[in-house]
Parts: sequence; structure tokens; C-alpha cells
Amino acid sequence: MRYRLTFIAGMAVGYVLGTRAGRERYEKLKKSARQVAQNPALRNAVDSAAYTGRQVAGKAFTSVSSRVGNRMPDSVASRVRSLRERSNNGAEDDWGVSNT
Repeated sequence: MRYRLTFIAGMAVGYVLGTRAGRERYEKLKKSARQVAQNPALRNAVDSAAYTGRQVAGKAFTSVSSRVGNRMPDSVASRVRSLRERSNNGAEDDWGVSNT
């Protein structure tokens, strides 16, 4: 999925840089991108996906750590613990998405 988004973003940048339509077309694309990014339905979907991802990561960590035991690297364990604590406190994550 990440590669598709990167490819699409690259195509958009290439189109903007290569277009002969000029500034007017660039402003129109910029306005459309802003409208999509500010769409409440999209923002809710992103928030929901982030929340679900954090829940799944927590469950996966619990499952893996019970099998791996003390062999889990401290850096991984501390990062997951900090993410879990932040999600329990209702704080925002690194991307500025609230845990609602």
C-alpha cells in the first residue's frame, strides 16, 4: 500500500512539474488535495485505522512477548509500552491523530 501511495504521489508531482497548464492547474490540484485531506469522512477513517492499528499492535506484542519472553529487544519493548501508555491516556500519537 505504501508503494502505491508513493507512486501516486510521484505521478502527481510529475504531472504538476511537467504540465503546460501552468499555475492555474497547479492551484486547482492543490485546492482539490486540500479538500480531500480535510474531508471529515476521510479523517474519521484515518483516525479509526490508526486506533485499530494500535490495538492490533498491542495484541501482537502481547502474543509475541509471551512466546519470546525475555529475548525481546529492550528498544522494541519500550517503544510498544510507550505507545500503549499514550493510547490509554487519550494523548495524540506522532502523527497528531487523537485516540478517539
